[in-house]
Amino acid sequence: MKINILFEFKDGPWGGGNQFLKALRDEFRKRGVYEEEPESANSILFNSHHSLGKLLNLKLKYPQKKFIHRIDGPVFLIRNRDLAIDKLIFKLSENIADFSIFQSKWSLDKCQALGFKNELFNVIYNAPDNSIFNTDNKGSFKSSGKIRIIATSWSGNLNKGFDVYEYLDENLDFEKYEFIFIGNSPIKFKNAKYIPPLPSNELAIELKKADIYITASKNDPCSNSLIEALSCGLPAVVFNDGGHPELIQKGGEVFNTKEESVEKIEVVSNNYNHYAHHIPQYKINIIADKYIATLSDVYTAPNSKKINILKYSYLLVQSYSIKLKSILK
Repeated sequence: MKINILFEFKDGPWGGGNQFLKALRDEFRKRGVYEEEPESANSILFNSHHSLGKLLNLKLKYPQKKFIHRIDGPVFLIRNRDLAIDKLIFKLSENIADFSIFQSKWSLDKCQALGFKNELFNVIYNAPDNSIFNTDNKGSFKSSGKIRIIATSWSGNLNKGFDVYEYLDENLDFEKYEFIFIGNSPIKFKNAKYIPPLPSNELAIELKKADIYITASKNDPCSNSLIEALSCGLPAVVFNDGGHPELIQKGGEVFNTKEESVEKIEVVSNNYNHYAHHIPQYKINIIADKYIATLSDVYTAPNSKKINILKYSYLLVQSYSIKLKSILK
């Protein structure tokens, strides 16, 4: 079995899907199962609604290849628009994919509620590059004298929790706490320290200097930023939404309002060792094992899903229609 990940990878700081798929690709390369060219692979892992033109042409030209669909979202809940993209994703899963992989149980449930019907699926969480995001050289609790709270977000979308971060900037006790935000922000901080997006190795250094991670993002299926922070040994305080509660397990606290976020930071601060001891582990080698096991089962299944020319044409028209709308916005 040779696997290709059909995705336009970006170097440097980028979104969580890009960062996870790079880590997964590197792990596949180490194991000798990765094929750089999709035409030479016999299993294609494609992501959400990306690279659609190439995906559809590959499916039409190589119907015997196995196609596995990695799904996040729903996009509609993340963006408050673009339900048509979710409908297209579901059609791709029904007509192209031999199997679908969701990033969290929350994402699966929400997609099913919006109309996802494929019966062949599994839930596999993300994981970071553990050669970078780990607890090596992790600072001790309150090593700077104050308790350091950190938040990160590559996206500047307001749904990434900026109402809460603004509240913290105005209401945290800065005699006791420091607050650091790393990423792209649509707001200007008055008391918090702001750092623009960093490459992964520099981001990990900053995470290891911190004590507690906070994320207030809404409808986030499987936050790669949260997983990176947990992997660096940070207990987390998370908004009670999306996949956050699934991911932190007993390694942090959830909050429901911006006022409650301060209370939960206090709870974690006062019981720090307890939460630090219960941080779950997200290891890319274990996640790769799960992907390879799934891909192997699909690869050895007797038949690939076929697509006729009418369905191919419909999906191609839909994909270019959505791309055109995106350009015109």
